[in-house]
Amino acid sequence: MTGLVILLHGVGSNGNDLAGLGRHWAPSLPGVSFASPDAPFHFEHGAGYQWFSLAGITPANRPARVAAAREAFDRELTAILEQHQMTDKLDKVVLVGFSQGSIMALDTLVSGRWPVAGIVAFSGRLASPQPLTPALNTPVLLIHGMADGVIPVAESEVAAETLRDLGVSARSDFEPGTGHTISARGAQLAAEFIAERLNLS
Repeated sequence: MTGLVILLHGVGSNGNDLAGLGRHWAPSLPGVSFASPDAPFHFEHGAGYQWFSLAGITPANRPARVAAAREAFDRELTAILEQHQMTDKLDKVVLVGFSQGSIMALDTLVSGRWPVAGIVAFSGRLASPQPLTPALNTPVLLIHGMADGVIPVAESEVAAETLRDLGVSARSDFEPGTGHTISARGAQLAAEFIAERLNLS
């Protein structure tokens, strides 16, 4: 196996929601396995799952929610890595997040917990508590629709700037007219980034 891509869904969704992205990418990423887990907590406002609760969330308390979610997130990631026999091969692992999944993926980076080969963050934000102590060998690709009405594109703009200031290699792509979704173009950019990070290109 040449690599593992772990897909992290948004709030109120489930692993199946992003699993199709892995199937779409598979032909262009030979030898790569995909995992698309359900987040560990049930969404309190309907079906689906969440990495942390949005009930009563504010910009002030969001970082604490992210920090509190780390234990369950790390348990999930550890189980996936063990299942795919990649525990000691983080240089062959890429995390791909969407929305709340991106928040958690970026948190793994800036906390230095999971120095993986790369991170793709679709429609996310950097919401981790200080201090930020990133794994500097993990490049990031941030993709965000400029018409996103759920998480404003400014969040990824700020995240990219913050990461670069910390010494992280952060590329960003902002798509005019795209809302809170993964476009075909965004998916293609992500596939190219993954191939590059896993030395497939």
